[in-house]
Amino acid sequence: MDSVVSDASAVSGTVPGGVAEAAPETRAAVGIPAQPRPDPLAPDTEDGAQDWQLDHSKAPTATKIVVAGGFGVGKTTFVRAVSEITPLQTEALMTRASEETDDLTATPDKLTTTVAMDFGRITLDNDLVLYVFGTPGQQRFWFMWDDLVRGAIGAIVLADTRRLTDCFPALDYFESCGLPYIVAVNHFEGSESFEAEDVREALTVPPHVPVVIMDARKRYSVVETLLAMVAHALDATPE
Repeated sequence: MDSVVSDASAVSGTVPGGVAEAAPETRAAVGIPAQPRPDPLAPDTEDGAQDWQLDHSKAPTATKIVVAGGFGVGKTTFVRAVSEITPLQTEALMTRASEETDDLTATPDKLTTTVAMDFGRITLDNDLVLYVFGTPGQQRFWFMWDDLVRGAIGAIVLADTRRLTDCFPALDYFESCGLPYIVAVNHFEGSESFEAEDVREALTVPPHVPVVIMDARKRYSVVETLLAMVAHALDATPE
């Protein structure tokens, strides 16, 4: 026993970190059982993780959808409501310098605005991950749209029935670039409710483009809108 203790003490003094960090053959020589080393490729055991996150040999199918529309229509709220991660937001405080360009008539309590993009992620299936990008609404930021829509399978144009004309630029943009899109009417409290077909007629949206009524604050409503977009994209570009 004395020899084992002395041997262990000797190892502890010569190996950085002591016996715990000694080589396996050295640990065996002093009678200490070998400890299993963590496998860096072994799946994690984090609660709530998806199968594709635990199995490093699998790569999920990633898709991208863009959410566009006029200023203050609810794009940031849309992304925040559905994202399973903390969403990336580029909100900046509004200043008096923008009073002449940003119309706050319909949203008088709005204090911030998106100056770049919003970004969120949602897992629709074990091997299907959807990335959601929200575009800035002001005209001075439209130059970024070409980069944001690159690689997207489709777009969602949010509309506010109190100012439908604000979504015309987004409709024209997606029509011109040929990207599949749907129209999602974001119902605000205190605003008059309209049927989807009434909105379609007012915006002269083609019959094959879905028009849905939703609430950007409610996750289930946003998920249904995303699923409608995915279904429409598959119908438009089945390959």
